[in-house]
Amino acid sequence: MSLKELTYEHHKKAETQPFVKVLFSGEIDPKLYALYLKNQHPQYEILEVVAMAKGLLNGLTDIRRAPALNADFQELWDSDEEPKLCPVVKKYIDHIMSIKDDPKKLMAHIYVRHMGDLYGGQMIAKKVPGSKTFYKFEDPDALKAAIREKLDDSMAEEAMICFDFATELFQEMMEFVNE
Repeated sequence: MSLKELTYEHHKKAETQPFVKVLFSGEIDPKLYALYLKNQHPQYEILEVVAMAKGLLNGLTDIRRAPALNADFQELWDSDEEPKLCPVVKKYIDHIMSIKDDPKKLMAHIYVRHMGDLYGGQMIAKKVPGSKTFYKFEDPDALKAAIREKLDDSMAEEAMICFDFATELFQEMMEFVNE
């Protein structure tokens, strides 16, 4: 079985959350989308910083998403007050710090998040407001191939944990829908 097949059920659970339907609706409020980006940013930032320190992003040109997430957030957020971070964000940061010395586990998170941006993220980009720099890659096909070279099926368990964190964020984001 491939990593994709091994994680299918967890992936399916994440992508069928009601908040994903909001993302795909084409009608998401820019402020709500900005709030989503703000919650994604610290998760990507910690993952990418720790992965870079381990050399895991070497050869993965244009993989860093945290700067683009922040730029997209800044473009859309029009309030002076800082948006609220969902509880899952701290849990995710703590989890990444607990696995920071395990390159395979970190790569499992790169697989879930960054491959997700290269695939499903491209469909989301057609439906959300703003510049969408978060979803823009210089050479997406080359990046997909380079990520795949660093993956193996032993990463499935940790990839499922990452999908569960994504599911939890989607569930927590529903609190802000129709506010």
